[in-house]
Amino acid sequence: MAAPSHVLPFLSPAASASIRSSPHGRRAGLLRCAAAAGQAGFFTRLGRLIKEKAQSDVEKLFSGFSKTRENLSVVDELLTYWNLADTDRVLDELEEALLVSDFGPKISFRIVDTLREQIRDGKLKSGAEIKEALKRCILELLTSKGGNSELQLGFRKPAVIMIVGVNGGGKTTSLGKLAYRFKNEGAKVLMAAGDTFRAAARDQLEVWAERTGSEIVIDNDKKAKPPAVLSQAVKRGKREGYDLVLCDTSGRLHTNYGLMEELVSCKKVLAKALPGAPNEILLVLDGTTGLNMLQQAREFNDVVGVTGFILTKLDGTARGGCVVSVVEELGIPVKFIGVGEGMEDLQPFDAEAFVEAIFP
Repeated sequence: MAAPSHVLPFLSPAASASIRSSPHGRRAGLLRCAAAAGQAGFFTRLGRLIKEKAQSDVEKLFSGFSKTRENLSVVDELLTYWNLADTDRVLDELEEALLVSDFGPKISFRIVDTLREQIRDGKLKSGAEIKEALKRCILELLTSKGGNSELQLGFRKPAVIMIVGVNGGGKTTSLGKLAYRFKNEGAKVLMAAGDTFRAAARDQLEVWAERTGSEIVIDNDKKAKPPAVLSQAVKRGKREGYDLVLCDTSGRLHTNYGLMEELVSCKKVLAKALPGAPNEILLVLDGTTGLNMLQQAREFNDVVGVTGFILTKLDGTARGGCVVSVVEELGIPVKFIGVGEGMEDLQPFDAEAFVEAIFP
C-alpha cells in the first residue's frame, strides 16, 4: 500500500512527523530523501547499463557455451527427420542428451514428459515445433524459479556485495571482474580483502585493484580477522562516498562448519557497519563440477542466505545444463556466468540469451 502523502518516502511516520514540525527539519528531511532517491536512481541506471552491455556481448556467450552446444547438437539430428511413429525413441535420446549436459534427472524427465504430452495432444506437429517447445520449457524453468537475475543494490551508497565460495572456484577473480564491469560504468569501487587465510589472495586482489583502478582495504597487521577487515572497508566506503564495496572472503569447504560460521560473523558485522548490508551475497560455483555443486550451494544458502550465484568456468565444460539445475533446485537466481578468462568474460546472466546459446 502506498504511504500517505504526508509521510516522507524512506522514513517512518514518526520520523516524518518530527521533520514536519520544524522548517529546518523539513528542509533536512527533504534533502535526505532527494539524496536517497538519487542514489536509488544511480543503482537502477547501473543495473540497466550492465544488462544492456550483456545483451551486446551475446557473441561471448555463444562462444562460452560452445562445448555444451556441441553436446546438444544431437537435438537437431533427432528432430530434423522426426515423425510421429518415432516419438518414443527420439524422446528417449533427447532425455539422454539433457542428462549428459547435466540438466539433472528431475528436470530432464519433466521436460521430456511435457513434450510427450504435447505431441500426444497434437500441439506439436514437427521437429521444429518440438525444439521450440523444448527451449520454451527451459526458459520457463529459469524465469519462474530463478526470480530476478539483476543485482539488487538497494537505494543508498555504498551498496555492499559479499562474495563467498569454496577454494579454487574463482571467487577472487570473479570479484575482480565485477569491479571491472562496475568501474567501466562509472562507479567508484572499493575492494575489501577479507580472505585473510590465504596469503596469495590479498596479493591477487591488490593486482585486480590496480588493473581496474579500484581502491582496496587490506589487513595491514596481518592478524586481523575477516569481519574486522570488512567492517573497516564499509566504514571507509560510507566516509569517502564510494558507490560499491566488494567484499572478498576466505574460501572454505561447505563441510567445514567452523569456517562457515565465520561467514555469519562477516554478514553480521556488515549489517552493523551499514544497516541493510550486505545487499547481495553471491556464491561462486565452479561450473566444471556440474551437479556436484548443488550440495555446496545448499550448505552455503542454509548458513548465510545466498541471494545469487556466479557460475564460473562454463567455457571449459559441456555441462551447461547445471545452470538450469541449480536454479530449479534452489530457487535462487544466477546473477553472472563466467564464459572465458578475459576481464569482460564474466557476463550478467540473461535467461533467454542462455537458452539460445546452448542450442545449435
